[in-house]
Amino acid sequence: MVVLAASIISKSGKALASRQYVDMSRIRIEGLLAAFPKLVGTGKQHTYVETENVRYVYQPIEELYLLLITNKQSNILEDLDTLRLLSKIVPEYSPSLDEEGVRKAAFQLIFAFDEAISLGNKENVTVPQIKQYCEMESHEEKLHKLIMQSKINDTNDLMRRKVTEIEKSKIDRGKTGEGFAPTKTPNNFNDMNIRGGPGSEVNPIFTDKTKGRPSAPSAPSKMPVGMKLSKAHKPNQFLESLKAEGEVILDDTQLSAIQSRSSSSLPPSDPITVTIEEKLNATVKRDGGVTNFDVQGTLALQVLNDTDGYIQLQIENQDAPGLSFRTHPNIDKQLFNGQKIVGARDPTRPFPSGQNETPLVKWRIEGLNESSLPLTVSCWPSTSGNTTVVNIEYEASDMFDLHNVVFSIPLPALRDAPSVKQIDGEWRYDARNSVLEWSVILIDQSNLSGSMEFSVPAADPSTFFPISVGFSASNTFSNVKVTAILSLQGGSSKYSQQVRLITANYQVV
Repeated sequence: MVVLAASIISKSGKALASRQYVDMSRIRIEGLLAAFPKLVGTGKQHTYVETENVRYVYQPIEELYLLLITNKQSNILEDLDTLRLLSKIVPEYSPSLDEEGVRKAAFQLIFAFDEAISLGNKENVTVPQIKQYCEMESHEEKLHKLIMQSKINDTNDLMRRKVTEIEKSKIDRGKTGEGFAPTKTPNNFNDMNIRGGPGSEVNPIFTDKTKGRPSAPSAPSKMPVGMKLSKAHKPNQFLESLKAEGEVILDDTQLSAIQSRSSSSLPPSDPITVTIEEKLNATVKRDGGVTNFDVQGTLALQVLNDTDGYIQLQIENQDAPGLSFRTHPNIDKQLFNGQKIVGARDPTRPFPSGQNETPLVKWRIEGLNESSLPLTVSCWPSTSGNTTVVNIEYEASDMFDLHNVVFSIPLPALRDAPSVKQIDGEWRYDARNSVLEWSVILIDQSNLSGSMEFSVPAADPSTFFPISVGFSASNTFSNVKVTAILSLQGGSSKYSQQVRLITANYQVV
């Protein structure tokens, strides 16, 4: 079988999406597509048409044609099988089976066709596998989007608090008798004096409180005689307009959680910052056991000023089995191996300074078993009639407190969102990627286990795998930490230390 091209065309012969798999000139492929409507005719029930050089294998889709152009030596049964596979792909990506819907999803359809046909030959794949291959999910992209959303929410918080403070000052002036002259409300970010970047400070009026509106101050000793304003307080018109424009305005409990998550992205204020990060890679079998489990760590240093770069770092770590270190070529290896001190091979040369981090030490922990996993996941799909009920349970060890835990469960192509019957946490359905995301903000001693139950139309149990898990923690497997900064030439020894564990790739297959 050799497929020359796969196309979706209108009944007038206009190509809406087309992908060719052999080397052909544009003029020839356009000529082949233009000749097809004239060959089909009306009232015929055939699914293929042959010419002197090629064979057209087609299927009507409402007002469109799904068309394969093959050579005449191609096996017609294999061609029909390929056509059936493509006919199942088109409704998955096109919002409507008309010219406008196909145009909107043209690129997604072409990518999906490439997964089904390679070099003119049909691949042995199914529609769920094609959708999975086209998803190309990235943990780094998700993390970047979370950070960007946190920054947007923080800016909204600053705006909300500034407007609240301005309204409070109006009330204060009215109570102290300063008159009723209208006060200009800031209409842009410059008037609000919202600043960002290194060295910027947030005005103390933005400190967190239990309620968004501060309580009114106590009455002064002398009250001027005049009109009193006793009208009930109206909703904040500025915030209401923001909500009407689609902005997400969060309450203080949500804002405090976001601020804690985004605090690590703020620029450093100490002259020396040490970042210790471990990335967890694990592939866990659905029936128990692990096929891959290792931890990779990095110790990075950031020095703001050149004068503070003449230092050495005293570190300590837990004696974990399978732990091995590697140091930067410019680090004194004998000093590190003998005394666990990270220092330059040439003490007269300072560490690099600036806003970028410099990795000094890397390590790896191998040979870990299933008992060392901070979190295990069990998935139990069961089909009864036309419904598949899925029970998912997590169990966490008490070695770490896990933050921002997200379980991503792939689902079959659905018309509606799944029916979630019970859940410990929150859930969100990504209809575009057909993924159910179960999120738990914090897993600690109070909730070391949790479960979720949902139902979907009858599906193969393997559809719900692999399950991807993402989380972070403020502790590491190796427990590497800096205990002291040793200044060699009288610079600052003040430092801050950031320790985190994140998941690089954690899947249940």
